[in-house]
Amino acid sequence: MTSPAGPSGGGASGPERLKLLAVTACPTGIAHTYMAAEKLMQAAAELGVDMKVETQGSIGAENVLTDNDVREADGIIIAADKEVDRERFAGKRVLSTGVADGIHKPKELIERVRTAPVQTGTAPAGGGAGSGGGKERSLAYKALMNGVSYMIPFVVVGGLLIAIALALGGHATAEGYATTPGTFWDHLFKIGVLGFTLMIPILSGYIAYAIGDRPALVPGMIGGFIANSGDLYDSKSGAGFIGAIVTGFLAGYLVLWIKKVKVPKVVQPIMPIIVIPIVATTALGLFFIYVIGKPISWVFESLTSWLSGMTGTSAILLGALLGLMIAFDMGGPVNKTAFLFGTGLIASGNYAVMGMCAAAIPVMPLGQGLATVLRRKLYSEQERDTGMAALFMGMFGISEGAIPFAAARPAIVIPANMLGGAVAGAVAGVAGVGDHVPHGGPIVAALGAVSGVVWFLIAIAIGTVVTALTTNALIEIKARRDGPAVPAGAAVAEPVLAGVGAGAGSVTAAGAGTGGTAVRTQAAPAAAGAAVAEAGPEVLSGYLTARTVRTELASDTKEAAIREMAEMLASTGNVRDVDELVRVALAREAQGTTGLGESIAIPHAKTDAVVRPTVGFARSSEGIEWGALDGTKARLVFMISVPEAAAGDEHLRILALLSRKLMDADFRERLGSAPDGPAVLEVLSEIR
Repeated sequence: MTSPAGPSGGGASGPERLKLLAVTACPTGIAHTYMAAEKLMQAAAELGVDMKVETQGSIGAENVLTDNDVREADGIIIAADKEVDRERFAGKRVLSTGVADGIHKPKELIERVRTAPVQTGTAPAGGGAGSGGGKERSLAYKALMNGVSYMIPFVVVGGLLIAIALALGGHATAEGYATTPGTFWDHLFKIGVLGFTLMIPILSGYIAYAIGDRPALVPGMIGGFIANSGDLYDSKSGAGFIGAIVTGFLAGYLVLWIKKVKVPKVVQPIMPIIVIPIVATTALGLFFIYVIGKPISWVFESLTSWLSGMTGTSAILLGALLGLMIAFDMGGPVNKTAFLFGTGLIASGNYAVMGMCAAAIPVMPLGQGLATVLRRKLYSEQERDTGMAALFMGMFGISEGAIPFAAARPAIVIPANMLGGAVAGAVAGVAGVGDHVPHGGPIVAALGAVSGVVWFLIAIAIGTVVTALTTNALIEIKARRDGPAVPAGAAVAEPVLAGVGAGAGSVTAAGAGTGGTAVRTQAAPAAAGAAVAEAGPEVLSGYLTARTVRTELASDTKEAAIREMAEMLASTGNVRDVDELVRVALAREAQGTTGLGESIAIPHAKTDAVVRPTVGFARSSEGIEWGALDGTKARLVFMISVPEAAAGDEHLRILALLSRKLMDADFRERLGSAPDGPAVLEVLSEIR
C-alpha cells in the first residue's frame, strides 16, 4: 500500500506543484458531471495545482485515471452523487462530497483534500476502462465505436501515405500499380502498408478492450491479426474488418467469462497479466483457425470456381456481380476473390473483367466521403474529417478508406456500398471498359492504363453518387423509423432553410389540407421574441442555427418556457409532434432539474417526436425559476432534442460541450449581453 500523500517537498529548485485527481459524477450522468469537472480544473489552475479529472457520465467514463496518475497523486477529490469505486485509491487521501460542491466550492475542496482521511483497502490503484460510468445496454455499441475510433488514425495515415507514394513515385506494372523497390517512395509506400496491416488488429483489439478491459487487448489484437492474414488457415485472403469485429467481440466476452471463474487467492494477482491473456489468446486463435478459418477458405475457393464459370455471362450481369463483391468487405475474402479473378484474366488478354473491378474499387471511399460532404450534419466532426481522407484515398483506388464507416454502421454502409459498386461495375461492363493493370480508381485512368476512359470515369461517378445518396437516405430512414411517412412533396428542410416564421405556429403541418404540399406561413414577428432569421456560423455541428435562437423568452415559468422553445424548434421542420416533445422534456425535469446554477438551464429530450438532432437557445432577462442548486433563476436556456434512434449518445455529447463552455464566466457574460441574434450566434460559435 502506498503511503499517505501530502504536499510534496521541495528540492533545490523549489517546491513541486501539488498533484490532485478528481472524479465527478451525478445520478443522470450529464451536465452537472462536466460542470463540476470544469470548475475544479479552473480552480486548480488559479491555485497553481496540477489536476486531472475523470468524468463518469452516462456516455461512459472519460479521461480515465491511470495507475500512474493515482500513484503520483497527492490526493483525490470525489465530487459525485452516485457510487464511485474508491478502492482503487487505497493509500491516498480521498475527499468525498456531492457534485454540487464541485461546482460551487471547488477551491474549498482543493484545500480540504490536503488533510482528508486516507482511503483504506488493498486493491491496486488503477482506473480501468470499465471503472464506472457506462450503461450495459449499450456496451456492444460502445465497444464497436471504441474500436473504430482507434482504427481511424491507422486508416488515414496508412491510406494517405500509400496514395502519396503512388501519386509521386508509382508506375504501372504487370502486378499492379507499384513503386520502384529501394526508392524513397517505395519506403514511404511500405510505411503506409504497415499502417493498413495494423488497422485491423487495432479494430479487433480495442473492441475487446472496451468489453474486457486490458486483459482482453492482447487476445483481441492477435485474433484480429489471425483473421486478417489468412496464412494460418490456408486462405489467400483473410477475413478483413468483418473478421476483426467478430474476433474483437469474441475476445472481449471470452475474457469477461474467464474473469468470473473463481481461482485461489494466490493465483488472483497474475490472472489479468498472465493467465487471462494467455488462455484467451490461445483459445480464440485455435478457434478461429480450426472452426472459423476453414469455412472462410472454402468460401474463397468456391467463389473463384463459380466466377470462372461465368465468363460467358452478359457483361452487365457480370459487372454488377463483381461490383457487389468488390464493395462487400473491402479487402476481405469476397473482395479479394473478385479482384484476383480479374487480375488472373489480364494475363490471358481479357482486360474487361478487371475494368469492371477497377470501376467499383474506388466507389466505396468516394461514396462515403461524398456522403459526409452532402449532409454534414448527419455525421460527427471525426466522421467528416475521415470522409475527406476517404475522398483522397478513393482517387487512388484505396477501398479501405471506407472501412471506418462500414465498421461503424455496417447495416447501412455495406448495402449502400454494394449498390454503388454494382452500378459502377455494370456500367463499365456495358461500356466495354478495359483495365490493363491490377489496380483501380481514377489514378489508373490518369496513367493511361484504361481503355474507354470516359465511360470508366462515368461509371465511377455514377456509382459514387448512388452510394452517397443511398447511405444518407438509409441513415435518415433509421432516424425516422416508427414515425409517420413524409407526404409526397413535403420537404423536411435543413434547419437554416426551413420555414420563415419565428413565432409559435409559424409553420403548418406539411400537407395539412393542401393535397400533400408543404405550406409555410410567415407569422408576424413577435416583438422581442422573434427567432433570428439570418444565416450565421455553424454551431454544435449545425444543430443550433439562426432559426433556433431567441433573444428574449415571453414565458415566465419553466413549463411555459419549455413549450415555447419546443415550438421554436418545430419551426425548423425537425419536430413532428410538439406536445410529445414537451411531455418528454417535462418528464426529464421530474427526474431532476436541468437548472444547473449560474443562471443556466439545459432542458433536453430524446424522443421520436424529433426527426433529427436540434438545439435551441433563448434568454430571459427577468429569469425563470428552474430549481437550480444555487437558487439562481435561469436566464440562459438551451433546449436539446434528439431522435430516440439517434446513433450513439449524441445528446450527451452536446450536453458535455455546453456544460464545459458555460462554466466560463466571460463566455456567459458575452452570451447574455450580445445585442442581437447574429451576435448571439457569433458567441455560441465558440463552443467546440
